[in-house]
Amino acid sequence: MKTKNTLVIGASENQDRYSYKAIQSLLKHHHPIYAIGNKTGQVDGVEITKEKIKLDDLDTVTLYINPIRQREYYDYIISLKPKRIIFNPGTENEELESLARQNNIQTIEACTLVMLRIGQY
Repeated sequence: MKTKNTLVIGASENQDRYSYKAIQSLLKHHHPIYAIGNKTGQVDGVEITKEKIKLDDLDTVTLYINPIRQREYYDYIISLKPKRIIFNPGTENEELESLARQNNIQTIEACTLVMLRIGQY
């Protein structure tokens, strides 16, 4: 199986958060991970930064922030040219989905954890 460079936006060190569980599951499935959150920290060795880091060859952006907070990331996400954006439950955003499609970025409304678990990632 091909690994997919993945950026988690909304990453958290809080073990109750889905972003935390997603990072763990992505690691278990051997996907290279980058993480941006409100606070710096780390999850199982993955550094969480507050900076919009420059990334090349990004496959997936998986979102764990609400649509209002996503606005500050629109230009950044589009500039990364990911192959796809996963809108996890609660992050669905017609404005960003439309912008992504205009830039030939696939959009998926799904749960990263479920996709990994059923082999659809």
